[in-house]
Amino acid sequence: MNYQMIRYVLGQIMKLEAALMGFPLLVSLYYADEGMLPILSVMLPVGILGYILAGFKPKDQAIFAREGFVIVAFAWLLMSAIGALPFVIGGEIPDYIDAMFETVSGFTTTGSTLVPDVESFPMSLKMWRSFTHWIGGMGVLVFALAILPAGSAQSMYIMRAEVPGPTVGKLVAKTQITARILYGIYIFFTVMEALMLRLTGMRWFDCIANACATAGTGGFSVLNDGIGGYHNVWVEVIITIFMLVFSINFNLFYLLLIKRFSDVLHNVEIKVFFAIYAVCTLMITVNIAPMYKSFSKALRYAGFTVASLSSSTGFGNSDFTQWPGFSQTLLILLMFCGACAGSTGGGLKVARVMILLKSGIREMRRQLNPRLVATVKLEGQSVDSEQLNTQGSFFLIYMVILLVSTLFLSLDKYSFDVSFSAALTALNNMGPGLGAIGPYGNFAQFTPLSKLVLIFDMLAGRLEIFPMMIAFMPRTWKKA
Repeated sequence: MNYQMIRYVLGQIMKLEAALMGFPLLVSLYYADEGMLPILSVMLPVGILGYILAGFKPKDQAIFAREGFVIVAFAWLLMSAIGALPFVIGGEIPDYIDAMFETVSGFTTTGSTLVPDVESFPMSLKMWRSFTHWIGGMGVLVFALAILPAGSAQSMYIMRAEVPGPTVGKLVAKTQITARILYGIYIFFTVMEALMLRLTGMRWFDCIANACATAGTGGFSVLNDGIGGYHNVWVEVIITIFMLVFSINFNLFYLLLIKRFSDVLHNVEIKVFFAIYAVCTLMITVNIAPMYKSFSKALRYAGFTVASLSSSTGFGNSDFTQWPGFSQTLLILLMFCGACAGSTGGGLKVARVMILLKSGIREMRRQLNPRLVATVKLEGQSVDSEQLNTQGSFFLIYMVILLVSTLFLSLDKYSFDVSFSAALTALNNMGPGLGAIGPYGNFAQFTPLSKLVLIFDMLAGRLEIFPMMIAFMPRTWKKA
């Protein structure tokens, strides 16, 4: 284990987080609110400590898979632990576990909240809360790779451990250039959304905060009533469009930039994702139409909610916990599936679900004909047996974590649907659940133990499970 390199990278992460806190600090200066002191009291010591830790560059800069997993897991824990401090110091969320829950929910782009009145927050801390979505959306380490000086040639191990989806590869030869391309696309769409929201008459602060939350497919709103609080159909349309945009594999946007249009048009995952969106929206619209005055109003609520949950954003414009059981069941299935691999969305990812289903079908065919030689293909390429085993193992561990978490949460004496949906929404980075934790509820009533379980679930879900599990295995820290 290259401890010196781990120390160096974590120091760089601390420097980076201190610098990122400069954005809400500027907001505090503009609005002259009470958030300045809490932000500065964290920003300055964290920046100084980061410079000390990163001040001595190791001679051995080798990073391999083991270091990559450990760095990613510890970086996200460190970012969240530091990011929670302004809320505690400012008194908005005085309990540290609660503040940690809210911050982890922000960085992992989950969007689950325990804050009953976010509108009472200082403007700067409201912005920091939404900005954590934007930081975590593309990935903390991917951001670091994009802006920090070129480091280890093995930095791809860090990127693979953090980027969501079954596989990840370079867009170009250098990992740093790949990270910059991804963030360039990310920033472009964020700015576009903010500008379009401004055209609806929304104030600039809300435009930026909502664009940050949408870009990270998070779900934190600056209004207590969520996006529905704007009472503007065009706001909902714009956010729906961008929730779907940020659910798409960012590699496809790069292919569009280099004019490889046929590769995008023939991409199976994006076709399946939009087919799921269209079918579920139509089915739910028909199912809930009797509850509303018109079919168009039912379509408005269904289209927004399906986009919100299939992208794992978690924004709300209606209380879907009041919808019929059929619609709620469809939404639960959407929580499992999630967005496309390589996007900022959560869930199992469409590509992984496709691999698992095709692998299951192949095994059934082999049971009928043991001599059959069949391959599993994705995007026209064969998926090797090692990748199939990895995805099978991932799903098994995923289900174990989900069920064990549900068991722990049931100690809070909530109903099964609340406990199960809480674990599911945390592990899939979705945001709202069913019952008391619906789009107009929150997680404040859970015990500290349950909140710690959900914190682990949110981090494990965002990091695709393996980094969090591997980082805390005793075997990881033994000499090779």
